[in-house]
Amino acid sequence: MSEFNNVTVVKKANVYFGGNVSSRTIRFADGSSKTLGFMLPGEYTFNTADKELMDILAGNLDVLLPETDEWQPVTGGESFYVPADSAFTVKVNTPTDYCCSFIK
Repeated sequence: MSEFNNVTVVKKANVYFGGNVSSRTIRFADGSSKTLGFMLPGEYTFNTADKELMDILAGNLDVLLPETDEWQPVTGGESFYVPADSAFTVKVNTPTDYCCSFIK
């Protein structure tokens, strides 16, 4: 899916890690939400409340998921899940465009 229809967009940006990661929240009529974001190269650790699906739209990174010891490469067109109430770390190798879906 290359676009979302009939959504509400929160105007205020979510800005993390000194501006190296930013996103905008979009809300759907069914109450679900996603963020569309962009990450500059670097290493970042995120905490989750809900289960998340991270779709990497463009770019490439390595992800260290909870309860694993090995980094997993992820490139544009690929995705990964992160469990609820956990943390994961990404090493962003090139500027990366992503969509994060929150699964309740």
